[in-house]
This record gives sequence, structure tokens and C-alpha cells, in this order.
Amino acid sequence: MKKKVLVVDDDDEFRDSVSTLLKARGYDVVMAESGEEGFEKAKMERPDLIMLDVMMAHNTEGFDIARQLHDDAETKDVPVITVTGISKATNIGFKYEPDETWLPVKAVLEKPVKPDVLLKAVETHIKK
Repeated sequence: MKKKVLVVDDDDEFRDSVSTLLKARGYDVVMAESGEEGFEKAKMERPDLIMLDVMMAHNTEGFDIARQLHDDAETKDVPVITVTGISKATNIGFKYEPDETWLPVKAVLEKPVKPDVLLKAVETHIKK
């Protein structure tokens, strides 16, 4: 059975390119354009992994959704990878790291992300 990845990002081009890349590797891909839509699709679709943008409707929407997913009984065990350009966009002097309470994700990838780095993160963290 194919593994399913939910890609949550407000950038059409990014969603399409990641979808093409993942489908070429044999994954089923479901897409959402916002954190709220992504949360609902996570509950409906039961993905094996969620790839989540951070800066969507507001600069920390992805962080908020990651915590919401982690706190929900139906989605808490689904691995989440954030893919973001927040460090570059906000000129922040540090990188975000996974944290069980504040940022309950498996990995944080910085945009632009190389296809091989993205695929390795998916393969490493997808629910077995």
C-alpha cells in the first residue's frame, strides 16, 4: 500500500513541485492551501506524514497547526516536517529546531530545499 503525504503550503508552485517529486517516488499526495484546511484533511485523509509550511495566513500559522496536530488524539502520531522560509524572511539569527512542546515536529527544512534533502527527510520520518 502506498504511503500518503499531506502537503500544506499556500504557494501553488511549491505544492505542485513537491507533489510531482513525491508522486515520482511512489507516494500518494494530498494537498491543502492553508493550515486550517491541512488540519481538516489530516483528520479525514489519515496521511503517513505531513509536510507543513510555516508562513501562510500569518507568520506562525504552521507552528500553531503543528501544535494543534500534536494535541489532537486523531493526528498526534502523524509525523510532521515543516518546510519554511521564515528564517530568511524575518532575518532571524537562529534556526528553528524540533521541540516536544513548542514545535512538535520531526524536522525543520529551510526553503529553498533541495529535492534530495526533502526526499531523505520524508523517507526518514514517514510513519512505518
